[in-house]
Amino acid sequence: MATTTAAVTLTSDLLSDNMSVSASTTCMKAGTTADGLTQMEYGYVEVATGDEYDLIATTPTAAKASKLYVKNHSADETYYIAITQNTQAIGRLYGGDWMFIPADFHDGDADIAITSSGGTNKIEYALFHEGTVLVTT
Repeated sequence: MATTTAAVTLTSDLLSDNMSVSASTTCMKAGTTADGLTQMEYGYVEVATGDEYDLIATTPTAAKASKLYVKNHSADETYYIAITQNTQAIGRLYGGDWMFIPADFHDGDADIAITSSGGTNKIEYALFHEGTVLVTT
């Protein structure tokens, strides 16, 4: 079965000596070093200024491994999205910024929410996880 591998390369010329860091890893299921994450939820949304959007429609199983990727594809670098979980601020992604973080979905209220500012932001996201509980209506 296919698994998820994350790879990141950072390069900077802010220092007198250039810096370059590369890393990659297989995103593993909780409590194992042999089984990688095999489930994914993916989406692309446009969020208008002032609107809030919950990124994750289903609730991954609590105490399981989850990794979240979010990218703001907006061309205007002054546009940004504020990212929160349970009203706790995580940070902002300006046009062109992205993040890849472990996510803790400990209960049904632990959604990752984004609020748009500056204009309509074009957001791509992917949640890599190992288990999903379907939400009842």
